[in-house]
Amino acid sequence: MKFTHFFAACTLASTATFTQAAPIWQDFSLTGLYGENYEVVDEQQSTLTVEYAAKVKYADVFFFADRMRGGDDNKSTYFELSPRLSLGEITQKKLAFGPIKDVLISTTWEANSDDFNNFDNFLYGFGFDLDIPYFQYASINLYRANNEMTQDDYQMTLTYGVPFKLGAEDFLVDGFLDWSTAEKDHASELNWTTQWKWNAGKHISPDTRLYLGIEHSVWNNKFGIPDANENNVSALVKYHF
Repeated sequence: MKFTHFFAACTLASTATFTQAAPIWQDFSLTGLYGENYEVVDEQQSTLTVEYAAKVKYADVFFFADRMRGGDDNKSTYFELSPRLSLGEITQKKLAFGPIKDVLISTTWEANSDDFNNFDNFLYGFGFDLDIPYFQYASINLYRANNEMTQDDYQMTLTYGVPFKLGAEDFLVDGFLDWSTAEKDHASELNWTTQWKWNAGKHISPDTRLYLGIEHSVWNNKFGIPDANENNVSALVKYHF
């Protein structure tokens, strides 16, 4: 089966699942970021991020879109759409073993639009949801990436979330790690981004989730450019609807 057919089949199956079933849970949020130590385009950058995540029977989906504006007024929009199908739920078989609690078919559509790069990348592979003590969630996804502007490569993505308390205050540490292989026209990349957040919203009302904190990004060989290494801390405000 050609990749485009495979990706289209997974996307259509996920879309059909979401349109026919009420979400078991869903979350929508807006995040504002500002940092002054970015690499490649502008050192200063403001970002507005829209995020949506949901779980229904047989599938889950994660979507985010970044609208970025640099200090030199460079503007760009980047988004990822990541639907996954649960093989355990589809086959009605328990696929849990060790720390793995489910196996999934994972897909991602990456797209970017700016004055320098416009591309659509499509990733496909397998994912594993993990059951780790103290973690709210954790997963690992292994992809083959069909890249539009660079040679195809392989990618590993880790995601995680760890809630904790200090006294009466609620905190959340969550983020992701992307690692991709080197090919002839680009270096291997590692992007490890973590958000450290305090829920100030609980002082407004028990159900309000208004987070204040920082986002720390360590990005080696950013965009596959050798020695374009980023270590940036951004101020963060995030509100969940």
